Amino acid sequence: MALDFTAIDFETANSSNASACAVGMARVRDGRVVATAGWLIRPPAGHDVFYDFNIGIHGIRPEDVATAPGWSAQLDRLTAFAGSDVLVAHNAGFDMAVLRRACEATGDVCPPYRYLCSLQVARRTYELPSYQLPLVATAAGFGEFAHHDALADALACAHIVIDAARRVAADDVTALAETTGVRVSAIPATEGMLAVA
Repeated sequence: MALDFTAIDFETANSSNASACAVGMARVRDGRVVATAGWLIRPPAGHDVFYDFNIGIHGIRPEDVATAPGWSAQLDRLTAFAGSDVLVAHNAGFDMAVLRRACEATGDVCPPYRYLCSLQVARRTYELPSYQLPLVATAAGFGEFAHHDALADALACAHIVIDAARRVAADDVTALAETTGVRVSAIPATEGMLAVA
């Protein structure tokens, strides 16, 4: 199975998509998770207030990110891990908006990643009463995990896509998208945007 991609999950400090405060990633090669990474992020200035609602979801507090590098300092680290992979996220529109808006907030060039939404794939693959990440992960054989921990969520997402591809006999992300009728989308390129290395 040539199923290669990077699953990604962001947590945010508040209702602003630019307020990234944590990221988790899981690299998949040939249908297996081969590497993971996750770290805290100091949200961009102007987007760095932590709402109680968000803290209640992920447990990350302002003091946890006080000494963490900011978005600009960590964007290269993120792109180095993901390389030119298709990014996969559960409710990918949210995670791609975080990537885009955080770059806008800091003036960084946003990489024009291609991406696939595991939530959409799950809706075409499983018969479930709800398609929230924990329920879909369980259906995919990925047991209990710390939901809203960015790395744990990225791992869950990776396992969902691996299982979905196995169920529909898809050898790669493109075949999975075609078989399930889900589109591989792309972050729109903006002027001065560089190709993903």
